[in-house]
Amino acid sequence: MTAKKPNVLLICTDHWAAEHLGFAGNPAIITPGLNEISAVGTRFSNAYSECPVCIPARRTLMTGQVPRSHGDRVFNDQLNMPDVTTMAQAFRDAGYQADAVGKLHVHPQRDRIGFDSVLLDDEGRPQWGTLDDYDIYLGDQGLAGRQFDHGMSNNQYNWRPWHLDEQHHATSWAGRMMARTIKRRDPTKPAFWYLGFRHPHPPLVPPQAFVDLYRDVEIDPPYVGDWARDPARRPFAIQAQLSRTNLYSEQQLLAAKKAFYALCTQIDYQIRYLIGTLRLEGILDDTIIMFTSDHGDMLGNHDMAAKRIFYESSANIPMILMANKGNPKAREGVVDDRLVGFADVMPTLLDLCDIPVPETVDGISMVGDEKRDFIYGECGEDDHASRMIRDERYKLVYYPTGNHSQLFDLIDDPHEMTDLATDPAHAATLKRLQDLLIGQMYGVDLDWIRDGALIGKPDREYKWAPHRSLNSQRGDGWPPSPKVDIIQIEWSRERDEVTNN
Repeated sequence: MTAKKPNVLLICTDHWAAEHLGFAGNPAIITPGLNEISAVGTRFSNAYSECPVCIPARRTLMTGQVPRSHGDRVFNDQLNMPDVTTMAQAFRDAGYQADAVGKLHVHPQRDRIGFDSVLLDDEGRPQWGTLDDYDIYLGDQGLAGRQFDHGMSNNQYNWRPWHLDEQHHATSWAGRMMARTIKRRDPTKPAFWYLGFRHPHPPLVPPQAFVDLYRDVEIDPPYVGDWARDPARRPFAIQAQLSRTNLYSEQQLLAAKKAFYALCTQIDYQIRYLIGTLRLEGILDDTIIMFTSDHGDMLGNHDMAAKRIFYESSANIPMILMANKGNPKAREGVVDDRLVGFADVMPTLLDLCDIPVPETVDGISMVGDEKRDFIYGECGEDDHASRMIRDERYKLVYYPTGNHSQLFDLIDDPHEMTDLATDPAHAATLKRLQDLLIGQMYGVDLDWIRDGALIGKPDREYKWAPHRSLNSQRGDGWPPSPKVDIIQIEWSRERDEVTNN
């Protein structure tokens, strides 16, 4: 490499699965910009979120640490960042300017986690007593508090078109603010830019122009495995996940998927806009671009929605790398099928810039010779907990409540339609992956093991109940609400928790 350090633009979305891309074989979604970026870069097809839910995943992204190291596998929204060198700080220590726009999802909200500056859009959480920069922008436009007038929940799958002008949409704002940040860079220093788009995470409110693009597009219907249809094969955690879609008809879920795709396309167009900005600034060839997401979204597959589980639609994430021109460590126009994790983003970008990787980092560079034999995933510690081991071919999904294992052959069965866990022909594979899983367990997980074997804990029935809060519904934003003690999100609610029923 030359002495001149490359710039880095890291783009992270929310809820975008690896399968939600045209070049990955999706026949319906419109992603022309990302298709081209992939064609001149490297797509890592087996990239996984080690804990597929927002806060733990973003702690992994920004520290290069897996949940066991950074301390959160349950979505602890009041946990400070660990006292380690973050990705932004590592770049700054190497002489970079480091600026962020969009969603960080850290505590406290205004923690810059090593960045020189942050223009924040954390989806509007006034209960913490903090206003986002996006909220401030809307106020400056005479639209103070109007962000959630659309009436859609941040954790449900109803949808409607965006209610304000497209320029005021959070995705449009984030793209413009990053373009301005690029233009305002210090020309004497290389730059690390982080752009966190909040969508396609609900609320599903795409601008009408992007809804119109899908008017004549036939949306791919969800796929459902036999194991998801069979009540006898549904332990507690799967029952709870299935309850996320019981309020929607098949037609409503397809409509929600179309709105979700429209949000993805809007982001794709903003990425094209940023590529054009870098080009006109004369620095496109000097800039590394990486596109990824904190986790995916089931979007009706296996009759489930959202995240926090280890099926491909939730845990398999997009990972696209377009290096600066002439970088000898990167390849162009290839699909790399090595197993990679979210923890690998930080060491990869540092490696591409010839910056030493901090000793606290657990991940490994995706452009180096070292490769892993398997990847471990963990989410939750209560009755909803799940764990994963994924090797080159097979995936084990484990639910301790009910001591339930699932085994999938991802080469022959990429949509996980057939559970092989009870197939005698795969007993040795199941045992091998279970042994690998036991070797990764710690903390409360150790109670699920006896005499070197998984025993889990007793299964129970999930008794669905509706949410009084409509699953964390937002409302009127002006004047600002007071700081209040309410939970950020209710993941699930059971009938036994409801009084007078």
